Amino acid sequence: MVKLVIGASGFLGSHVVRQLVESGEAVRVLVRATSDTRAIDDLPFDRVVGELLDTAAVASALDGCDVVFYCAVDTRAWLRDPAVLYRTNVDALRAVLDVAVQSELHAFVFTSTMATIGRVRGRRATEDDPFNWADKAPDYVKSRVAAENLVLEYARQRGLPAVAMCVANTYGAGDWQPTPHGAFVAGATLGRLPFTVQGCRAESVGIDDAARALILAADHGRTGERYIVSERFIGLDEIISAAAATGGHRPPRLVLHRRVLYLAGAVGSLVATLARRPMKLSVTSVRLMHYMSPMDHGKATRELGWHPAPVTEAVEQGARFWLDRAGYPGLKQSTRPAGPC
Repeated sequence: MVKLVIGASGFLGSHVVRQLVESGEAVRVLVRATSDTRAIDDLPFDRVVGELLDTAAVASALDGCDVVFYCAVDTRAWLRDPAVLYRTNVDALRAVLDVAVQSELHAFVFTSTMATIGRVRGRRATEDDPFNWADKAPDYVKSRVAAENLVLEYARQRGLPAVAMCVANTYGAGDWQPTPHGAFVAGATLGRLPFTVQGCRAESVGIDDAARALILAADHGRTGERYIVSERFIGLDEIISAAAATGGHRPPRLVLHRRVLYLAGAVGSLVATLARRPMKLSVTSVRLMHYMSPMDHGKATRELGWHPAPVTEAVEQGARFWLDRAGYPGLKQSTRPAGPC
């Protein structure tokens, strides 16, 4: 049977495609005509071009498939118009679910986020902790919560064999965009980051391990369940130090503490309001850098057989990816992610 990856041009989706192909699976991807697929263009797979809201395209992509890996998401938390986020993260998802529920699927593996896990004190958060910080959450997070709830509703009420994977910050090779947290790796690796950050810690995981968790969930995940996909709770300063060391640099001497970041974020938020244009640096973006609680990924280990490697190894792989792109002599290394174990 064929495995369908939706959102295959993204950081996580591209790694899912690669691991599936390298394990001998027949893979199909659903991508837009404008999607940047350079991360997977060297691989053999069946390509369907279309929009998620196009029922005919989705049905064509699903035909003959037994597993769907849904990795499509709009991560632009800085957008001023939340309708754009809800259209992609909720409305487009619902359109796909309506087709998927009519298909004979073995599994529908949905990529959610660690931000849907509730905040707790005195212990590590688990999948049993419901989202509880809507008063502080931006529309991006609220759209992801709504999406996860929608998937689990289809599992409970309409029989869709779906699981939700609550993925932490991902690091590793192939972060072409890069992601917001990946930008720190790129900057530190190439010696272009003027500062380091203290006071911001978040759950993080290697991109290969995250992709492997999704693939394991297709076979071992329990319908209607959430799984935390994270290796450890780590400081951004540790990430920056690991990347800088791989690039042959010392960590930046200038240290920005969380309070300073919030001041900078307040300025960004004010500029966004006055200029009526989005700003990536805002109070919201700073909050997302540290606001979630430490989490326990034991459920994924017990039920999926998932054993992630240290995320610092993935940071080093990501750093070597940027060195390779920059053409550093003597430091080039293949940017192909490792296949599944």
